[in-house]
Amino acid sequence: MKLSQSSLSLLEGTINKAINKYAYGCEQTIVTDIHLQPNQNSGELSIFDDEDEELANVTIEEWMTYEGDDFYADIERVLSNLLCNMKNADIFNKLTILKPFSFVLVDDEKETLAELLLMDDDTLLINDELLKGLDEELDTFLKDLLEK
Repeated sequence: MKLSQSSLSLLEGTINKAINKYAYGCEQTIVTDIHLQPNQNSGELSIFDDEDEELANVTIEEWMTYEGDDFYADIERVLSNLLCNMKNADIFNKLTILKPFSFVLVDDEKETLAELLLMDDDTLLINDELLKGLDEELDTFLKDLLEK
């Protein structure tokens, strides 16, 4: 799924609106997950906290006309990239949420489909990109180690 720049900006603005409820000036909050719930039929993205309180809501017109077979997989990729870009821009550092907490993709029944981003100072999520070539590197390391 390739979203227009205006839709990506709309998504980023909505995520900012949701997390601004936890910006500096508020007392520290314990939130374990921020749930992102897309709906293909209505084009709506709802963002909730742990208590199912809606933090923000937006309608993405392009989702309603999406004709692919795997809506949630495509949305996962889009939202994960967007959240990573926001993290790299230090947007989440101003939050008063105690770490660790996660941004989670959920379906209509609020069942977790994927963890989009884990915010933690000490934990790194391992993904396919990170593991690419690891077998070869370990084999080379072991071979070099055994030869010495």
